Amino acid sequence: MSDLPTAVLVGQNMSESTVTFVKDFLAVCIAAAASETAVAPLERVKLLLQVQHASKHIVAERQYKGFIDCIVRIPKEQGVLSYWRGNLANVIRYIPTQALNFTFKDRYKKLFLEGVDQSTQFWRYFAGNLASGGAAGATSLCFVYPLDFARTRLAADIGKTRAQREFTGLSNCFGKIIKTDGPRGLYNGFSASVQGIIIYRAAYFGIYDTAKSTSSFSICGYV
Repeated sequence: MSDLPTAVLVGQNMSESTVTFVKDFLAVCIAAAASETAVAPLERVKLLLQVQHASKHIVAERQYKGFIDCIVRIPKEQGVLSYWRGNLANVIRYIPTQALNFTFKDRYKKLFLEGVDQSTQFWRYFAGNLASGGAAGATSLCFVYPLDFARTRLAADIGKTRAQREFTGLSNCFGKIIKTDGPRGLYNGFSASVQGIIIYRAAYFGIYDTAKSTSSFSICGYV
């Protein structure tokens, strides 16, 4: 009977921590969606300038002369809402990406850092964090890359009306790509992207986790 209050308190603490985590995660996702939506017009301009020379839909005489020319012509030729073409896929992609990154990172840390003492094996600990971050980023990308690819294809679609556009929306984009290239078509360019994400996530998670753990360890050592 004496253990009952303790069990109840533990359950309450776990419940409160879960609720706090969910709230924080939703807040981060909402903030990320808002920020991605805010910069979506600039991202689309950048993408169009990058792909216009290789796009069969943008003939040489209609290519954009630069940033200002592109940002002025987009609403005139494609409508104001076209600034956000592909943004839905980008926003949807963010939530599973973050969830998968942290889930896989913790699993890989158990694999790479088992038995490693950060106080006596700093460089091995640092390398393990780098490997965990890079592996987590690569694994997550395997799941969300089709959304990233669809976002790029939608953003590069320059038609104004539905009849002029190559894709009418996200589901239509997936359907047409699978129909013409098969499921593997959704992973075009994956090898280049995964190399970039490995480096980025290795640096992001590796340096952050190492610095966080090292600083916490140092503080505890002085207390």
